[in-house]
Amino acid sequence: MSEEIIYIKNLFANRGIILNNKLEHLFDAFVKDEFNIKAVQQILENQKMLTEKWKLKNRISDILQQPVSIPNGTVNKPYEAKLDFIKLGWNEIVFFELFGLDDLGLIYEPLEEVISGIPLKNGDLKFVLKFRVEGELEDSELHEKTISFVVNPDPKSLWKDIKSDESDPYWKEDNITSSGKLGEKNIVVASKRGRSHANVGSFRDDHFTFKHLDNTGWSIIALADGAGSSKISRDGSKTACDGIINYFSENLSTEIFKEFDILLKDHCVGSGENTLKKLNHFVYNNLGKAALDIHKSLEQRANKLEVNLKDLHTTLIFVLLKKYEFGYAILSFGVGDCPIGLINKDLSSVNLMNWLDVGEFGGGTRFITMPEIFQSEKFATRFGFKIVEDFSYLMLMTDGIYDPKFVVEANLDKIEKWLEFLEDLNGKNEDNIKVDFIKDNTEIETQLSKWMDFWSPGNHDDRTLAVIF
Repeated sequence: MSEEIIYIKNLFANRGIILNNKLEHLFDAFVKDEFNIKAVQQILENQKMLTEKWKLKNRISDILQQPVSIPNGTVNKPYEAKLDFIKLGWNEIVFFELFGLDDLGLIYEPLEEVISGIPLKNGDLKFVLKFRVEGELEDSELHEKTISFVVNPDPKSLWKDIKSDESDPYWKEDNITSSGKLGEKNIVVASKRGRSHANVGSFRDDHFTFKHLDNTGWSIIALADGAGSSKISRDGSKTACDGIINYFSENLSTEIFKEFDILLKDHCVGSGENTLKKLNHFVYNNLGKAALDIHKSLEQRANKLEVNLKDLHTTLIFVLLKKYEFGYAILSFGVGDCPIGLINKDLSSVNLMNWLDVGEFGGGTRFITMPEIFQSEKFATRFGFKIVEDFSYLMLMTDGIYDPKFVVEANLDKIEKWLEFLEDLNGKNEDNIKVDFIKDNTEIETQLSKWMDFWSPGNHDDRTLAVIF
């Protein structure tokens, strides 16, 4: 039975026309009439056309109303998002164009089906998809769908950079760098006020100093981190660092340190008994005197300023370095949570030259201003002494570097973490900022200072890093 006959029978039935046996001959003639057949065919074609037109319109409506979610971006950060028509179920789209991406700093790469670029502004942003689906005429008007996505502000831009008060009697530069020669080695140091301080216009509490004594061959490097909770700890850190330079400038040229040279030579050539024990005792005795001298200087400073000693609370780490014919002697001392790392020449091992004062639940930091430091049975363990043929890097840092880059104290003993740190300094970071640790690099201070602007959520303390290489 043909489609036309079925249609006519259904039409008659719906209209209440009953076809009995008497009318069968008459109906057969009716459905064979060419005019009637063509009329039914036209009706069927129109029904099909209307059905297809409705399906097309309904599908376009579905696409226009379908939510589209693409990843959030961040201002000034590389962005990439795939606009996958197959995954969205838009197989019927045969032609499309995207409008408005240029104004956002983005482009569409059709081969990769990727939206990419660097967003120029933040907010709930929009671009327009104009499209045509299969079944529409090539010159038909394109449909428009607005797609929204979020670009977050650059977190750095949310922080203010308010200059500190230069009229303050304890003012120091917000950001400072320095570099120079330490005998055959080079040094670069940068100290940067933390964002938490810059946001309210307060002061940099970190401090550093270094000096090479040509007459003795000794180099002195000191870093200190003033306690943020202490009113003028910035002065305490400065007093401590300057005091170390002054103390050893006066004492390294004395007969006492000539005794060290003799002991060290005897140890390295294997002559003399218990030379290593004597060397360790020498380090403990003489660096201990220096640390105690700094403590007393801070007490005197507090009395002079008529403040409590705790107002000058500061950590302190320092290193003495000297090149001999057989290699380098490195002496160290530390109070607080600022590490000293010595990386060997072939980058295969690291020695942590001090242990950190860190509490189990935070707040465990100790300061050179605390008298109990010198009364503790652990005082003797605060000193380090190494003899090495050579080294690649000797690094001193405050917790503003240590916390975001090493996270926990246990990582400081892992060479792989230091190698990651070196890769970071070498440009393997989200800002692609590289520090070239090469001789006579005139841009090294600027490079290190820029590198220290790295973003680390929750880590906005002062940052100081000294690298001897």
